[in-house]
Formats: sequence, C-alpha cells, structure tokens
Amino acid sequence: MKKIVYLALIFCFTITSFAQEIRTENNGNLILEDVPAISQSIKDDLKRYQNVRSASFRGFHNGNEGLYISTRFGNVSQLHYVQSPGAARNQVTYFQEPIGSVATHPTDQSIIFTMDKGGTENAQIYLLDTANASAKLLSDGKSRNGGPLWSTDGEQIAFQSTKRNGRSNDIWVMNVTNTEEAQMVLESPDGTWWGASDWTEDDKTLLVQNYISITNSKIYLVDLETQKKQLILGKEKDPSANSALAFDKDDKGVFYITDKFSQFSQLTYHNLENGDDVIISSEIPWDVDGFAMSEDGKRAAFVINENGYSTLYLLDPKSFKFKKVNSIPLGLVGGMQFDKNNNRLGLTINTHQTPSDTYVLDLKRNVLSHGKLERWTYSEVGGLDTSKFIKPELVKYPSFDGREIPAFVYAKESATPQPVIISIHGGPESQSRPRFSSTFQLWINELNAAVIAPNVRGSDGYGKEYLSLDNGYKREDSVKDIGALLDWIETQPHLDENRVIVYGGSYGGYMVLASAVHFSDRLKGAVDIVGISNFVTFLKNTKDYRRDLRRVEYGDERDPEMEKFLQEISPNNNVDKISVPIFVVQGENDPRVPVTEAEQIVKSLRENGNQVWYMNALNEGHGYRKKENRDIYQQAVVLFFKENL
Repeated sequence: MKKIVYLALIFCFTITSFAQEIRTENNGNLILEDVPAISQSIKDDLKRYQNVRSASFRGFHNGNEGLYISTRFGNVSQLHYVQSPGAARNQVTYFQEPIGSVATHPTDQSIIFTMDKGGTENAQIYLLDTANASAKLLSDGKSRNGGPLWSTDGEQIAFQSTKRNGRSNDIWVMNVTNTEEAQMVLESPDGTWWGASDWTEDDKTLLVQNYISITNSKIYLVDLETQKKQLILGKEKDPSANSALAFDKDDKGVFYITDKFSQFSQLTYHNLENGDDVIISSEIPWDVDGFAMSEDGKRAAFVINENGYSTLYLLDPKSFKFKKVNSIPLGLVGGMQFDKNNNRLGLTINTHQTPSDTYVLDLKRNVLSHGKLERWTYSEVGGLDTSKFIKPELVKYPSFDGREIPAFVYAKESATPQPVIISIHGGPESQSRPRFSSTFQLWINELNAAVIAPNVRGSDGYGKEYLSLDNGYKREDSVKDIGALLDWIETQPHLDENRVIVYGGSYGGYMVLASAVHFSDRLKGAVDIVGISNFVTFLKNTKDYRRDLRRVEYGDERDPEMEKFLQEISPNNNVDKISVPIFVVQGENDPRVPVTEAEQIVKSLRENGNQVWYMNALNEGHGYRKKENRDIYQQAVVLFFKENL
C-alpha cells in the first residue's frame, strides 16, 4: 500500500484506495489521508497567525557592534546580521534547511554552524565565511554531529560525533583548516550522551558532560595530550544531575548546575584543587536553567526558572555575589552570551505578547551593575494586535493522590462555557511555560476555546522528586493527572466539560493517545503529533544513539516483566477502548519517534472502525520546521477542532 501511495505522489492528485482518500500537497512532500479539503475561509482566517516571526539571538559580531540572529523570511529559519538596534535584518545564509547551532569565532568573523537534511537530525558541521556567505563542510557528511565548541585560540573545535560506529556519541577535536587530522579524544564507553562544555585557557583540557538521564549525569576532565578522562562530579551509587558550564578565570575550578544538594538544580562552584563545593544559588528554591560567562572570566549571568517564568541575575564569579536584573519583561529568557569586550550581554526574550526577540543588556564596570536593556529586533506579528493576547493564568488542581498539578490556563472572560483544548508537552522531562504562542491565541480567538497547558507529574521545573513520579511502572500516573484535570474542568463555570480535545507532540503524543484510551467518554477528539503508540516498538526502532537514554526513562523492554507492562499500557494495544476521532501527524524522517509508530496506530484504529486523519511530511522529522508544511498542518488542526468541538 505504502509503495503505491508514494508512486502516486509525483502526480500530486487525489485517489481513493481501501476507502481512504489520499491527496498530496507541497510538490508531493505532504501526504494527507482522510483529511477533508481545507476551506479558503480557514486559510484566510489563519493567514495572520501563520506569518508571525521571531528573531533569536545567536552571537555578537567580532568586528563591530552588530550581532547575529536567526529568523525566517522564506520557508525556514536562517542566519541574519543586524548592525544596530532596530536596523534591517541582513540575511547571511541561504539554505533550504534551517540552521541549527551557531558558534562565533573567538577573534575573527568566521562562524561554525550545524545543519541537517529533512529533519533526520544527522547534523553536519560547517565553517561559514561571513564575508562572502560561503560555507565549507567540516564533518563527514554522513554521521550525526553536534555541539561544536571553539578552542580558546580559535584554531580547533571540539564536537560530538557518531562517525565511529553510528551509535556512540564520541568526542572529537578538529583543526578547522585541516579536517583530515580530526582526532577522537573520548570514546564513549556506552550509549549515553557525551559533549564538550569548555576549554582551559591553554587548550590542553576539556570540560566534558556525560548525560545518562535527566536525574543522572556526570562531569569529567579530559587531558587532550593523554586522552585520559577524570571523573570530577557525579557518582555511580548515589546518582545526581550535574550539568557542566565553564572553567573559572584561572582554570582552578568549574561552575556547574546540580541537584545533589537540593530538590532543585542549583548553581554551584567546584574547586578542582581541594574538591570543595560552593552552592551559589542556595537561597533560591527554583531551578537554574541558564548560564553564561564572559571570555575574561570576570562576569557571569544565570537564569532561574520560577514557576515557569525566567528571572535573570548578574554574577560576580570571584565573590559569588549576584544581583537580580529587574528590567527584564515577565516571560522567558534564553540564548545568553557576552560580547568580546565583556561589556554587553546578548539574550533572547519571549513573553506571552511578544515572540522571541533579541535584546542587549549594557553592563557597567561593577560586575553586578547594568545599564539599559535595549531591544534590537521587532519581529513581525502578521498585523495582529498582540496587546490583546490572553495572558496565561497559573492554577493548581488536585490529582488522584492529593498532589497538586500546576497548569497554565489561557481563557477569555465568557458568560457561556467555552470548549477546552488541553495541550500536553513532550519530553516527558519538559515543561509547559508561559510563552508567546500565536497558535494558542489563534484557537482562543478563532474557535472561542480555552487552552490549558498542564505540567503533569514527570515535568521539569518542580524538583527532582516531581520529575521522577512517572518513571518506569508509574508511567500511567501522569495519565491520571489528565483525568484529574478533566475533573477540575467540570468545576469551572466558564469551561465546557462536554467539549474537550487533547493535543500533544512526541511524549505528549503518547499522553494524547493514552488519554483517548482512558477518557474517550469525556473527550471529543485527540491530536497526536509524532507520538509514541507502543513503547516496545518505539524503543526497538528509535535511533541507536538515543535508545539507552530512553530506556532509563521508560524502562528496558528487554526485561520480560517490563516488556509485558509496556505492552499493556501502549495505546496501540488498546485501540478497542478509543471511541473518539483521532488526527495523527508525523514526519517521515523522524529519528526519535519513527514513522512506524504513526503507521501502526493509524492502521489499528482504522481496523477498529475509528475515524482517523493522517498527515505525513516526507521532508520532515520530529516536528514540522518548514513553513509550507506547518501552515497546512495548522489549518488541518483547526478544521479538526471545528468539526469535533
């Protein structure tokens, strides 16, 4: 069947086969099965929301006061240069695929960036000459590469690569002018994640991160001459989460984030000479989730995740004193980096009324003092009046065991009960945060719906105990939190408990399908985006380099008891309990949740007589990054909501 469909794609026409209506869009790259035609009125209503842009900070220019951002003027996001606050965005790269990570050279104007093809996540590393926009491939063109990190002298990069065997995340060092002599400096002994975080001033030692799971990670030093690694933080018998940040000014200690002293992830300094730790953020009962240090080591900044909102602090790396920056708008902060003169801090700020835009904070001689926060970019919002965008309200509702579950509610004041869209985040170690979302505002304004984004147990941001409450055999406790949310909705006069749809991607897609299994009698539909439909087949078919990482979270399917449990809770084995319409959205090249997860749940649901819409993009991976695909997907979601709400 699949071969017949794919052969038909080149003709871009509508066919009917096995009672399925199949058509294609976007030059045959987008397959739609049983998705009704989208009316022009829906396309017109969504046009403004689909032309919102963002401009994320990517680094300062070395030769002047300008900076680099990533934004989209065509189909995908590319690198742009901005000379001054509010100035034009001048495009630097012109590729058909979106730009990944970006690292500006320590002294000259060259840039290292990563890019994959078709969402495969087999990212390659390129050296960009900003003078003529030419790019040179540095990696092998086949393996998965990432995390390029310039050496202090700017002659080498450290990076992660699977090129040894396609599975292991080894660390390599390469001279950018002589790529043939790239050298593996750390051979990954297992299937965990390894990456370089910082170089010493003499470029002889690397600070290295080993990520095993979100609750178990270690930090090493790697001597580049002997290639010997030394464990400095993290233990086998008493695991903790330790995230490597940077060496101090004299390479006598390292800054890192750890949860070993608290329920929360704290900013800490580790003295390499005597082994002592200084907990810097001990008085702040929230996670540290961002950090930056100036090249001279005299300034630093860190970000606190406080109930989902970001708070920025300036830090004196010598005295460990810090001070809150009060001029930051209420929202999210990320992408921080100091300029080469160490007197400006670039960052990305996102609020519920403004998309991600680039800002610069001027710094004063006193490392804890600052001047003006200046906005450099003003991203287009499609002509929308974002000042009228609904502000999310943080609520907490009780679950089955008495635990309170946090959630953000986006809802207009209404005299009549509103239909509800429950948006469930992925991860599962992620967090719904009060960000700018033209999609949420679209649903609110065009569908008169309320949107609820819960942070069910297992979500990040609320301490390590909360993070572990859904592990292994406790997997369905998080699904019960959705049932508790449905109970809470019944108690809210402005919400209509009889018109509820669940929506989510990746692990959130599993949660959507599981909610349909358990609560079909309380739902009107479900939208599953790149979701897991069977944990056993998912673990067998996800890419080799990430399989062991996922086993830590979901359980090891090779264990007979665990395999039995995972089969029992997998939605694909419980389709007889699903009685609501389902919309399944997938990317053909997804390396994380492979397309087979979507294909099998669609097949099972159809065999059970369920109504199923299916959309698959042949040039996408774990989510849609190309605007032409994303536009049709969003239009189809609105059509699904209109038909079922």
